[in-house]
Amino acid sequence: MPRISFFYGIAITMYFYDHEPPHFHAQYAEHHAVIAIGSGELLVGDLPSRALKLVAEWAAMHRGELEADWARAKEGGTPEPIDPLP
Repeated sequence: MPRISFFYGIAITMYFYDHEPPHFHAQYAEHHAVIAIGSGELLVGDLPSRALKLVAEWAAMHRGELEADWARAKEGGTPEPIDPLP
């Protein structure tokens, strides 16, 4: 599972050949969440509210890049790194 970004202790990853809907994984300490790319909806898991807000802000800024990475990973390619939050 390639790590595509890392900021404020939050690791963002995508699995190869993953299931729909398009999503990414966010891990912060022992917390893990699956976030939909299109809507930003929390699909599975949990993150502390502050971490979830940071992930939502980052995802909104990089939605196009996340969609492109999803397409790459879905085909078995390697997702490109995405800039972290400043």
